[in-house]
Amino acid sequence: MPKQGTPFPFPQPYAKANIILGEWWNSDVETIVNQANQLGLPPPMSDAHTINGKPGPLFPCSEKRFFDTFAMEIEFGKTYLLRIINAALNDELFFAIAGHNMTVVEIDAVYTKPFTTQVLLIAPGQTTNVLVQADQAPSTYFMAARPFMDAPVPVDNKTASAILQYKGIPNTVLPTLPLLPAPNDTTFALSYNSKLKSLNTQNFPANVPLQVDHRLFYTIGLGQNLCPTCQNGTQLTASLNNITFVMPKVGLLQAHYFNVKGVFRIDFLDRPLAPFNYTGMPLTANLGTSLGTRLSKLAFNSTVELVLQDTNLLTVESHPFHLHGYNFFVVGSGIGNFDPKKDPATFNLVDPPERNTVKSPNWRLDSYKVHS
Repeated sequence: MPKQGTPFPFPQPYAKANIILGEWWNSDVETIVNQANQLGLPPPMSDAHTINGKPGPLFPCSEKRFFDTFAMEIEFGKTYLLRIINAALNDELFFAIAGHNMTVVEIDAVYTKPFTTQVLLIAPGQTTNVLVQADQAPSTYFMAARPFMDAPVPVDNKTASAILQYKGIPNTVLPTLPLLPAPNDTTFALSYNSKLKSLNTQNFPANVPLQVDHRLFYTIGLGQNLCPTCQNGTQLTASLNNITFVMPKVGLLQAHYFNVKGVFRIDFLDRPLAPFNYTGMPLTANLGTSLGTRLSKLAFNSTVELVLQDTNLLTVESHPFHLHGYNFFVVGSGIGNFDPKKDPATFNLVDPPERNTVKSPNWRLDSYKVHS
């Protein structure tokens, strides 16, 4: 972000507001996760989505319109900056405001080339800042959020809603709903993400690293390990390059700085041991993973090119990927298996979006510099 007092590279908004998209379970979340791990099963999907902690009046539990609904008052003719945050656990979400366009100006605290859209797509852990002009007939309008999922994975498909209310309009006026894409609208998702580009100006350059020191290829997949105490005798597990991370009892940085032996190994695989057709027919046999606290060791100030490859182990996985403490440039993505001979020709090395969190498609390539 720019230093305090530095102007935005877009028109100064009249006011700013935070819009936090979330999920709600009717039980304690940690208890739910612990029970699922003991059973060896995935945790149940959420019972509701929320906007600023409230599900909105479309849910049967919302007996009082404004008690269970977030409402934001705006003035006709003014421009507002909405800082939208997806704090949901797993669900990538569509977000729209009935009757109003949104101009995307920033993602993950990095300015973008502005573009106008009626619907946002935002993954867990991501942020998107948009400009909204109060230029419609003064009334009340619904803001709405609903999951996007184009994989055969069950999700909580209910719509959360909030209210955008023009000043002077009584609460008795019924809001209109925005039109959201179909839950599995892959075409919209690909089109939306292709519009995200770094601002790349003199004041806000996109310093894309062009010299690569390390090339990493990580497969993202599900597995099943033997578990005699689990419900089906196996435990569902996630992995990168078929390695399932084991949480150590000593912090990784603590072990590194104080040279504590036996906490981790530095032999994480740069690529899978046995390449296969990653996105072919779902594989349902021989799904055991290797367990361990294994790390990759990289030289300070080196440049890394990382391919994230989704797989069809049990089913395709769509999950947020966050690189703690770093931003990275998303220089390419695509459907199917990454082709190291053909796909590099499609990379955007001029103004790719700079992020700290992405949602894994079939494949995605990220580039970053090791600085800590």
